[in-house]
Amino acid sequence: MNGAFHIAAIGLEAQQRALDTIANNISNVNTPAFKRSGVRFSEMLATRADPAVVRSDLGDGAVSPAGVTADTLFMLEEAGKLEATGRPYDLAIDGQGFIEVMGAAGETLLWRGGGLKVGEDGLLATAKGLPLKAAITVPDDATTIEIGADGVVRAKVGEAEPVEIGQIMLVKADDGAALQRRDGGFYRAEEGARLLDAQPGEDGVGLLVQGSIEGSNVELTAEMVQLMMVQRSYAANAQIVQAADQLMGLANSLKR
Repeated sequence: MNGAFHIAAIGLEAQQRALDTIANNISNVNTPAFKRSGVRFSEMLATRADPAVVRSDLGDGAVSPAGVTADTLFMLEEAGKLEATGRPYDLAIDGQGFIEVMGAAGETLLWRGGGLKVGEDGLLATAKGLPLKAAITVPDDATTIEIGADGVVRAKVGEAEPVEIGQIMLVKADDGAALQRRDGGFYRAEEGARLLDAQPGEDGVGLLVQGSIEGSNVELTAEMVQLMMVQRSYAANAQIVQAADQLMGLANSLKR
């Protein structure tokens, strides 16, 4: 009987993980450049200590189910819809890749784009004040900036022709599972993660689009359908707990 409680508990925990992930996706449906998360369930197997089974044999007689594990995956390959704003300090990526920025603690963070501004030190930075790793300095007397699709940044001063002041490069992660989501739409690569540097438009990375913002890649209809499926699975596991409790009550009430 305890096995029924254990199985139900594993199911409830797994479905709760999925429910939390879907809820987070729905709450960020209007967050610029947000990448939705998905949950992947995997069966865990344990080796039984059976002296009659050769240890190298991992057939049906050597392993048994030991639960379910849930991994959260970022759907980085799914791009959000680009929305034109017309503001020169808005920047989006049309395709794969990230812009590298310097975090408050000096670490390198990955960013899918958004609002830009010129910091107090003259460096081009995100709207939250984190400077781009490219360390692009904008002249004090610049009237506007131009960011090409290839990442070349030019500043215009007065009536003179725009002058090149820097280059924004993109990076692409080999494995999206090696990225950790941070607050504010940033990501951080885990230690040992491989990042490929490339100029926008080359080596499989996208192009930069000035005056646009990437929307969330969350589809509300699909998330609501998935939410209903998870809720039903959660309710089914809860019924297992209820049925096991009733059977346990009958067993305890038996008289010899």
